[in-house]
Amino acid sequence: MKGIILAGGTGTRLYPITEGISKQLMPIYDKPMIFYPLSTLMNAGIRDILIITTEVDQENFKRLLKDGKHLGINISYAVQESPRGLADAFIVGEEFIGDDSCCMILGDNIFYGDKFSKKLLRARENADNGYATIFGYKVKDPERFGIMEIDKDKNVLSIEEKPEIPKSKYAVTGLYFYPKGVSLKAKKVRPSKRGEIEITTLNEMYLNDGLLKASMLGEGFTWYDTGTFDSEVDAILMIRSIQNNKDEIICCPEAIAYRNSWISKDELRIRAELLSKNAYGNYLKKLVDEN
Repeated sequence: MKGIILAGGTGTRLYPITEGISKQLMPIYDKPMIFYPLSTLMNAGIRDILIITTEVDQENFKRLLKDGKHLGINISYAVQESPRGLADAFIVGEEFIGDDSCCMILGDNIFYGDKFSKKLLRARENADNGYATIFGYKVKDPERFGIMEIDKDKNVLSIEEKPEIPKSKYAVTGLYFYPKGVSLKAKKVRPSKRGEIEITTLNEMYLNDGLLKASMLGEGFTWYDTGTFDSEVDAILMIRSIQNNKDEIICCPEAIAYRNSWISKDELRIRAELLSKNAYGNYLKKLVDEN
């Protein structure tokens, strides 16, 4: 399976800060925002990852993440020349995806919860068996999101993009698993009135074919779409609280790579020494010393 992080866009809701930096490179507590979606893909066992950026921001992403070898993964880069919609990621990434299944995550989405990895691996299995999977999360303001209507057995009945009268409070989060052939399907999506290749339309195509599953993130899960100042602050406070209580760094790519045996102890030690002047580096050093 291939993985895509969509980290383009202009981040206008975060101006004036994002006039000078991509929002996905902004700090969310002790790490860049993009570390969180990267960790999600790595927790799903995905090692071949394409990061889609704007042309002006791409060098900064490369400076931060390089080719991914220090994390035991392979990172490629592509440019989305204009924000043409979320499903456009599969057209931009068509050559990268090839004949594989694919998981796409938005670069400003943060997920955290118990046994999340099991849900990710189940969605990956669905994709290998020809099914798409979307993730639902109950929100207070459903009119701001794509919303899924589900029955008592958690089957998806309908999906609407930012409905005026929502049929449920379950938002479709920015994490999607698709079987092989998703790029060809995305090419069939007609641009919406706002000129975008809508992810909702793509999901409806799988729904109409009877190939769409929903994974619900219920009690014990947290999801943040960190596209506003308030949501960023909420995420920062949550992460600080969890890390202080658990005495560990969550959504840490180096730790995930080490636990998956994608990097050696010596490679982890190199990262720990590079980051030794803060708690992040001290946590990596502790992992080295414990094993």
